[in-house]
Amino acid sequence: MLDECLPRNFKRYFAEPECVTVPELGLAGKKNGELLSLAEADGFEVFITLDRGIAYQQNLSGRNIGVMLIRAK
Repeated sequence: MLDECLPRNFKRYFAEPECVTVPELGLAGKKNGELLSLAEADGFEVFITLDRGIAYQQNLSGRNIGVMLIRAK
């Protein structure tokens, strides 16, 4: 699942149809904690984001979803 802060066309670099964006799922505007819980419940394995603060804002221990942080210049 790609966070809404990433450009939609970024998903072309990942396998489809498994790769979807937060807006495509109708989840735009959800806070990260709720979003991660919904993604886990829907069976997503990885959440991809640009949000550098996610590790400090969310308790990621015990989660059943990986969080991948993309860093760009």
